[in-house]
Amino acid sequence: MRIVITGATGNVGTSVVRALGEDERVREIVGVARRPPGWSPPRTQWAAVDIARDDLTALLAGADVVVNLAWLIQPSRDEAELERVNVHGSRRLFEAVAAAGVPALVHASSVGVYSPGPKDRPVDESWPRDGVATSFYARHKAAAERALDEVEAAHPELRVVRLRPGLIFKREAGPEVRRLFAGPLLPTRLIRRRLLPVLPLPDRLVLQAVHGDDVAQAYRLAALSPAARGAYNVAADPVLDPDTLARLFRARRVRVPARVLRGLADAAWRARMVPTPPGWLDMGLAVPVMDTRRAREDLGWTPRRSSTEALQELIDGMQAPAGLDTPPLDPHAGGRLRLRELVTGLGRRL
Repeated sequence: MRIVITGATGNVGTSVVRALGEDERVREIVGVARRPPGWSPPRTQWAAVDIARDDLTALLAGADVVVNLAWLIQPSRDEAELERVNVHGSRRLFEAVAAAGVPALVHASSVGVYSPGPKDRPVDESWPRDGVATSFYARHKAAAERALDEVEAAHPELRVVRLRPGLIFKREAGPEVRRLFAGPLLPTRLIRRRLLPVLPLPDRLVLQAVHGDDVAQAYRLAALSPAARGAYNVAADPVLDPDTLARLFRARRVRVPARVLRGLADAAWRARMVPTPPGWLDMGLAVPVMDTRRAREDLGWTPRRSSTEALQELIDGMQAPAGLDTPPLDPHAGGRLRLRELVTGLGRRL
């Protein structure tokens, strides 16, 4: 099989390339990214393509499956650029896949696609998909799925799978996650357990996570299983509620009103102390807890690592720092003393 993977050099993409490269049914992988990496995994060739601008005809010719992982989180202060890739680029790729007659498309959706929901019980894949209004990430995930709905309805012969994972962590992603979400002002030495005596968390900050290598196996199954169709929630146990997070960080959990934490996040964003807008916190407070039974029972997916193990790996990767020889995962991408991150502007430009 020939499989085309967009967004192949990032946190999820590198794990998906590895997982598919280890499957004997896959003869060729085309890894698509705007900036080709130095990394050379087996059976993989690289294509420097912007899915929102470049011609996709030659890229998709002869593909058996397309896995769409292309997505921008930064520059978060330029929503037009984010929408260009995340929404318009995704729609453009979906339409090109259908036009090229590719048999199957696997799209990276997210828990962020869901409308606000309960934290005390899990919801299945039928929960409304309008996202969270104050989060660009959630709005874009919902818009991309609506575009996919239209293409799927117009092309019933196309096998479409949507994976909706929670937070995705692994050791190699540590430097990238620190750059994207914390920015250059967070000292690495502070990213460790036991240095947080108290953890101020609202009751509704309840999250789900999965290890990057485990979610990659879900993508492998979705890509290679002819019966796989529709949406699948993907997350590992346990659910990361405030008490679980406090135990992980060996800290005392302190309840704080969500509006207080939101106000601090908004102030840090406006002061350009962090690259991430407060909509990320809004999304964490709003999205429901997902029921993952369909992925486990129908797709045959089983995670090998717990959510807490995945989070601990990420923290270790930030401290090391870890990384991989791809532009997104390069541990030195921020430059010496993180000067490149500072001069490009927190959340303003990649």
